[in-house]
Amino acid sequence: MLTPGLRGYVLEPPAGDHKSTSKSTSKPVAQDLLPAALAALAPSFTVAAERGAPGSGARRLTWLDTFDWRLYRAGLVLELEQARRGGRLRLSQADGTPQAEQPVTGWPPRRPAQDLPAGPVRDRIMVLISPRALLPVVSAVSTGSVTRLLNADGKTVARLTAERATVTAVGTTAELPLRLSVAEVRGYPAQARKAAALLAAVPGASPASQSAFIAALTALGRHPANYTNTVDAQITAPMPGSVAVARLLLRLLDTLELNVDGVLRDLDTEFLHDFRVAVRRTRSAIKLLGEVLPAGVASHYAKEFKWLGDLTTPTRDLDVHLLGFAATTEHLLAAAPADLEPFRTFLVRRRAREFRRLAATLRSPRFGAITDDWRKALLAVRDASAPKKRRQPTAAELAARTTGRAFRRIVAQGGAITPDSAPESLHDLRKRCKELRYLLEFFAPLHDPVAYRKVVGDLKQLQDRLGDFQDSQVQREEIGALADAMLAEALAGQGTATAATLLAMGEVAARLAVSQAEARADFAHRFARFAGPAARQRISTLLAEPGPPAEPDPKTP
Repeated sequence: MLTPGLRGYVLEPPAGDHKSTSKSTSKPVAQDLLPAALAALAPSFTVAAERGAPGSGARRLTWLDTFDWRLYRAGLVLELEQARRGGRLRLSQADGTPQAEQPVTGWPPRRPAQDLPAGPVRDRIMVLISPRALLPVVSAVSTGSVTRLLNADGKTVARLTAERATVTAVGTTAELPLRLSVAEVRGYPAQARKAAALLAAVPGASPASQSAFIAALTALGRHPANYTNTVDAQITAPMPGSVAVARLLLRLLDTLELNVDGVLRDLDTEFLHDFRVAVRRTRSAIKLLGEVLPAGVASHYAKEFKWLGDLTTPTRDLDVHLLGFAATTEHLLAAAPADLEPFRTFLVRRRAREFRRLAATLRSPRFGAITDDWRKALLAVRDASAPKKRRQPTAAELAARTTGRAFRRIVAQGGAITPDSAPESLHDLRKRCKELRYLLEFFAPLHDPVAYRKVVGDLKQLQDRLGDFQDSQVQREEIGALADAMLAEALAGQGTATAATLLAMGEVAARLAVSQAEARADFAHRFARFAGPAARQRISTLLAEPGPPAEPDPKTP
């Protein structure tokens, strides 16, 4: 094991003492320093190369994570080692503590995580990353050597591992400093500590403060967790409202564009999901905040982003069906899972057709023109320095006005809904709740954080129930339409739908009807919590508006 507290060192020549340089970088070649390290150990140990020892020889390392860094955010690092003897997946904590390991053969790292072979690594990470794909983050070609350290009696009391690596990512290459680690042999911990102390005194040696993974990213100028689909634009309260809105919309455009490649390559379904969320947020921002944009800009791009949203809907709806397919079959009572298999085949085939249409559109000149021209328009607003003819609201004033208006609209609409109201009234209320949620997210940096969390918490509970209601109805209608299409194919001799399949789909639709009824029954309770006196006081605090003292609300803590 590695000596506690002395897990490793990196070795670089002192400044001004460079003897040679790498061809790919201006950094010194690390190999020149290993003899210096061995020379520092020689007075106290006999050093002997140990050929073929674990950790020696050439290997290729690839660190894997999802596009949104789900493993890293969970404090985990996944490494794929490929060598002559085969490949191994190693999962460890960020500090290097091993968590799980399993062999893999012929598994390409650009495949969805569901294709991982069964094993302890797969068991550990699936719950964290699904439905995202594992993607290569950075790769390294590494050569390791192991040296035994012997005492005066000729016994091995420690081992020194030296690793030289060249890392690559997206066409960039960099050489890492020589990396040394001391492993103790059972019964000789003091000797390992002594060896580590001798290494620490070698000119150019320093404790390895970064893991090999982080060191590889740093060498290439990259940073972990550099993608998030949250709205984190830099806005301040006194900033002109138009500048704040332009910054928000530019941040959303960045998110949209970052996901285009993943959508086109169909790496996993979350790329399209994040793309759609960016489009929906953009549409809401244009609708609710477009008053501070130049005349004509909001109306033009409202139409363009509606077009984008509509073109992604068929593929995403089919993704939702397929992602939830396993759970759907688990709840069947009268039918068997096999009865739904023709339905799954039909969904896959239709999804492939819809995806081809989506991909063609995202490669079209119209899409390219939208993103390019939209960015230019927003940059012009963000960087404008000419005085306005009329005073613009500040970001704080815009946030208070639009968020307060959205809240009051929800209270009025929701309060008018009765058990006899049409389903469309709940659907429309859900849209208004989404708009309020987006406004809260847009202006989060300007809000009191405690009040913000409480308001968002109440709103999320209401949104979840409205979402259950609407999703159940939409999926019921979709299943009916899909059943009709499958039946038409079967009658034309082109499909495989059977009576058992259609009956099983009917059972699924019946379960959705039950879920919809449960959501409708729970709506009044969730809405009362969101719109009650205590909630209104929280909104007043959030928006820094003076409000009347809150009346006791027994349903709200």
